[in-house]
Amino acid sequence: MTTVDTVVSHRLTAQQRKAIVAGAVGNTVEWVDWAVYATFAPVFAGQFFAGGNETTALLSTLAVFAVGFVMRPIGGAVLGAYADRKGRKKGLTLTISLMAGASIVIALCPTYAQIGVLAPIVLLLARLVQGFSAGGEFGSSSAFLIESAAPGRRAFAGSWQQVSVGLGSLIAALMGTILNSTLSEGDLHSWGWRLAFGIAGLLGLVGLWLRVSVHETEAFTKISAKPRRNPLVAMLRDHPGAALRVAGVTIAGTLIYYVWVSYMPAYAHLSTGIPLKTALLANTLAMVVFIALLPFGGLLSDRLGRKATMTAFAAGFVVFAWPAFHFLGNSFWSVFVVELIGLVLIVGYSANCAVIMAEQFPAEVRTTGIGLPYALAVALFGGTAPYVTTWLNAHHLGHLVWVYVAAAALIGVAVYLTMPETKGKEL
Repeated sequence: MTTVDTVVSHRLTAQQRKAIVAGAVGNTVEWVDWAVYATFAPVFAGQFFAGGNETTALLSTLAVFAVGFVMRPIGGAVLGAYADRKGRKKGLTLTISLMAGASIVIALCPTYAQIGVLAPIVLLLARLVQGFSAGGEFGSSSAFLIESAAPGRRAFAGSWQQVSVGLGSLIAALMGTILNSTLSEGDLHSWGWRLAFGIAGLLGLVGLWLRVSVHETEAFTKISAKPRRNPLVAMLRDHPGAALRVAGVTIAGTLIYYVWVSYMPAYAHLSTGIPLKTALLANTLAMVVFIALLPFGGLLSDRLGRKATMTAFAAGFVVFAWPAFHFLGNSFWSVFVVELIGLVLIVGYSANCAVIMAEQFPAEVRTTGIGLPYALAVALFGGTAPYVTTWLNAHHLGHLVWVYVAAAALIGVAVYLTMPETKGKEL
């Protein structure tokens, strides 16, 4: 069968395309709200914490960033079970409402100079709500996209989950670039960062409207009337191996993704002295290429299988980790090349992760099965990555960051080579 024949035989219907577009756009605005925190952390760090040097304030702000990830497993369990009981549509509607509301709270929160210790407390509580929302988002959106796809286009459909995550990060980075370039340093630090959170919160209303307008998936509709056990209990009792595989698949991908996408610009700024706006521009342009490649990575997975593309990602970082950090310099092109090569490799993970996880579970526990173990791995490895990287740099151990990345990549190689191939598995 030729490539053309394969594409035609697995062509998405108009309804399936509409569901994927609606799911991806709604997910994009959800992740704008999430990513804008890391993008603007170096800017608003001094607004919420007591006096100290720049690195100390940033570490405090990133600690709140990491604490937000603590709520992700709770959100994955609670909101995942809710989506398995009430439907993907209701789950997605709830997650975006929580995320957008928390962004608006951060945008309006007074500073430490105005209300003292209450400022970081409000920031912490808002970030905990965002973490809770993000924990339920990935499982619900992944299940929705995969269940909405033709069997031979599941990885392609699932890749749009990560396209939307990438677009959310890109929009957040673009806001950082624009505001850094157009506002004075004083304006940016006093009110410019609030504008970013306000825009993110308002975009959430668009995502909410889109999610209200979509239809429930056929896979959930078929099982919705059947008597079922608690999804969390059923997942842990009947599918423990699948849950462990989801966590294992996630470790390398989430750690490396957060180092490259969420914190590499700030790391380059602190470690090399490159202007933050220059590092953000390099990050933004590399993200454009990454996002454009993700659907093609999904198509490649639908043709070659999940294991090959995932293994290529992890093995690539085993080789690339040392030169990436060794040659990172204070020029635009140095940061751009490091960002670009890393993100091209990450395509192998990001285009595959949603479909691999969805293919591990039946519909009755799919959202919970994806959400909880994924969120646990993200909380332990992704959420702490920016903090660990900054801490190493602050303690003159920045030359060891590549070891941190390479170790995660080696774990990935071991997991991806030993996991079963799920391409073509019946859902």
